[in-house]
Amino acid sequence: MKNKTLFILTLFFVFVFYSCKTGNKDIANSENIVSQESTDVIAYYFYGKIRCATCIAVEKVTKEVIRRDYAENVIFQTIDREEDKNEELIKKYKVAGQTLLLVKGNEVINLTNMAFLLARNAPEEYETRLKSTIETML
Repeated sequence: MKNKTLFILTLFFVFVFYSCKTGNKDIANSENIVSQESTDVIAYYFYGKIRCATCIAVEKVTKEVIRRDYAENVIFQTIDREEDKNEELIKKYKVAGQTLLLVKGNEVINLTNMAFLLARNAPEEYETRLKSTIETML
């Protein structure tokens, strides 16, 4: 039973990863990348030009929570992984695919797996977990 569950979870994450290669191109740009010194916490959402519904949901829910509840303390920044100007940040955080990170100084929390698992199908639970994680960083 454990092996079957592990197998199904693995297939799910493989599906999500590959499904991120198709989807919506209407996304925010990353013209104004924020320096780490300018705020306490930065939420970086790294994306590709072509995205799936789950990728879009992760960005949408994360942005809504931060703007609604943490506008004073957290900056939400989208980063296009395919633009050369973002290469330094991508290397710094070792980003290879769609990725959601919370960063405060040298502390980095990777929320990618949780966000992709919950944002589309259980957004309320994702909001709760995201808020809890942000609270630990403030």
